[in-house]
Amino acid sequence: MRRPSTGFTLIELLVVIVIIGVLVGLLIPAVQAAREAARKVSCRNNLKQLGLALHNYESAHQCLPMASVIEQTPGGIRTSFVGPYLRILPYIEQGNTYNQVDLNSTYGTTANAVAVGQRMEMFLCPSDIHHERKNHPQYGQISGTSYGFCMGDWYVFLGPGTGPMTRSAFGVNQCRRHSDFLDGTSNTMLMSEVKAYTPYIRDCGGLVNINDPNNVPGTDADPLTVAPEYGASGCTFKTDGHSEWAEMAVHHIGFTTAWTPNKATPGGPGMAYPDVDLTGHRERLGGPTFAAITSRSYHAGGVFTLFADGSVRFTSTSIDGIVWRAHGTVAGGEITNDGSP
Repeated sequence: MRRPSTGFTLIELLVVIVIIGVLVGLLIPAVQAAREAARKVSCRNNLKQLGLALHNYESAHQCLPMASVIEQTPGGIRTSFVGPYLRILPYIEQGNTYNQVDLNSTYGTTANAVAVGQRMEMFLCPSDIHHERKNHPQYGQISGTSYGFCMGDWYVFLGPGTGPMTRSAFGVNQCRRHSDFLDGTSNTMLMSEVKAYTPYIRDCGGLVNINDPNNVPGTDADPLTVAPEYGASGCTFKTDGHSEWAEMAVHHIGFTTAWTPNKATPGGPGMAYPDVDLTGHRERLGGPTFAAITSRSYHAGGVFTLFADGSVRFTSTSIDGIVWRAHGTVAGGEITNDGSP
């Protein structure tokens, strides 16, 4: 007599495979969500640590670090390339790296190559897809950053010894104290997220429609209408913004509140790039500098933002532009829709 078969039929195997596929399909998003949640915690913590470093720096030096020092000399424009990240290294347990830097020369000199070539994990959000070093043709390997210092709205710098200070916490030749934050430290931004290797436009010889520090476009303006330079005509187009943490230029270590977080600003050759930053004239060339360097992140729905009281908040992409701009000023006296100045 034949013994009955104890194996699975083809239909049973197919049913099992389908069930396993469904379970895997349900599990993968959950795992990805858990990983992103962990990355967000780490990203928030990075900003928290940077906030503590800035507070300690302010306590030690009686003011926040300058974005850079630019002065007019008989021989022309003299620029210190030392930006805020380099200045706060001793306050994030990177004193050895700081001691290797010649603060009186450009960050890209041979003497500084080893120090500035280091990848600082605290300067990079885990969710950022660009953690690689850049091979700079002049300076060697350089690493980027996912966090920018608040360096203006559109107005960044008019020129050495010229024009008003920026309305933000950081700026060229300015060293602000916490006592300058008349809007309150809980209402004033110090830093926010940016994306490493953001495409950007520069060297336009200035911006045609934006050249008055006291008359800049509102956050609801159409980018291409107020700044036709987004089309990159007559400008330099690059794809490596925020790729040099040791720099001092706003397109590498800063952001402005020209546009709200994650705002789409298409531009570049053929308008082919969905998100492009814009700097009409670089600070190190002597200004005037007006820039739209947008806060962006890979987190769904918003960006992490560091305030002067040390708090880190998740700011929604849908934040009202007036409120966003108000949080970017230190003494604007604005009243936001939540009732706070």
